[in-house]
Amino acid sequence: MKSAVEIAKDVQSGATTASAELAKAYDAIRARNEELNVFLHLDVEGAEKIAADVDARVARGENVGPLAGVPIAIKDNLCQIGIPTTCSSKILDGWKPPYNATVIDRLVAAGAVPVGKTNLDEFAMGSSTENSAFGPTRNPLDPSRVPGGSSGGSAAAVAADMTPLSLGSDTGGSIRQPAALCGLVGMKPTYGLVSRYGLIAFASSLDQIGPFSKTVLDSAVLLETIAGYDPMDSTSLNEPAPSLSAHVNDGVAGKRIGLVKELYEGADESVVASVMAACEALKAAGATIVELSIPELQLGLSAYYLIAPAEASSNLARFDGVRFGLRVDADDVTAMMEATRTAGFGAEVKRRIMLGTYALSAGYFDAYYGQALKVRTLLINAFKKAYEQADLLIGATTPSVAFKFGEKTDNPMTMYLNDVFTIPTNLAGDPALSVPFGTGEENLPIGIQLLGPGRSEAQLFAAARALESADGR
Repeated sequence: MKSAVEIAKDVQSGATTASAELAKAYDAIRARNEELNVFLHLDVEGAEKIAADVDARVARGENVGPLAGVPIAIKDNLCQIGIPTTCSSKILDGWKPPYNATVIDRLVAAGAVPVGKTNLDEFAMGSSTENSAFGPTRNPLDPSRVPGGSSGGSAAAVAADMTPLSLGSDTGGSIRQPAALCGLVGMKPTYGLVSRYGLIAFASSLDQIGPFSKTVLDSAVLLETIAGYDPMDSTSLNEPAPSLSAHVNDGVAGKRIGLVKELYEGADESVVASVMAACEALKAAGATIVELSIPELQLGLSAYYLIAPAEASSNLARFDGVRFGLRVDADDVTAMMEATRTAGFGAEVKRRIMLGTYALSAGYFDAYYGQALKVRTLLINAFKKAYEQADLLIGATTPSVAFKFGEKTDNPMTMYLNDVFTIPTNLAGDPALSVPFGTGEENLPIGIQLLGPGRSEAQLFAAARALESADGR
């Protein structure tokens, strides 16, 4: 499949049409969707209308935008007007949003064509897309293995060449982790850089929307398109979208890159070897590697699994059988809410709601939630200190390559450890990305994680491009 940048160039020049590219995408989806369970809903009629509009504008000689005619997959926790939006949960069965997420409007304004909604772990709670109410998504590189989560469907759409781009959301690693397991570039932007308006919340102080792609340049162009101030989101940074694609080839000469031992210790040997090889590649490209230790990062997992469930227990209280989706009738309102939530939420969502409600309850708030917020501050300060010694940081994205279905479902703690290297960045609100570099077991891809201080996306893409080049892509 051509890159998004190549498709947009060909559509704008008239070498191909948006409608033709959309037809190719749907052919690819129909060829493998039954096998992989990537898409929950395809908006064929709506996509064809958008593509036809792009073609009409090109015919009139208009500059359609940087994503002219590019098919894109959308994670099913992003609202699209009149399109079923489920968060892969039975509790939102039949719900169609009356509005678009800001990122959807920005994509269409840039010429992109949203093709459908992708599968995810229910309400974005999971690391394997095994928690979906509509069945798991399979990894296109090896269907016996998971694609990662929670944005597994969005990652699989790109990895299977169904679309060149997709959008996911990252609360504790839910873009970077599936990107690593599927051999893609996945970026979690600075908190507030991309509007969360129309993203159905999991943990509001952590969630960020970001891109999946096969190339660093495609990711940079997509992030440029969706970033920038939005008055509809009170956490949106009041500044224009940054220039990113123009800096992809800036290189890393003169940069100090910190190799953080807490971001690879405990990973499989092949993963550690790839991290070291990536450091050598960056060194060869002109960077200086600085070995660092940030012991506070070891506290990240514990703090996250108090803060995120606490916020989830608050955010998911709105799904009560009264206003949205599923309603299980009962004798009174209280019984109806209980029956609806019992039937509508899956086991992992219930587990996290109960954990979060407990952490916020009287007598436990200070001991758990309050303490976790203090740890979060420690992490933020630790990162700031690290960025005084290095421009960027490097480590592993995940402890292993993609694992087999059912391998970690019996032990939630084992599953949660998949995000041990990605969670700290969400707590700090800083950007980070995963770029494929090297392979491990069964020749499956390994993701290298690059981290930077707030608003350092341009530097991260430049470093990722250096690794992409060194990896022969």
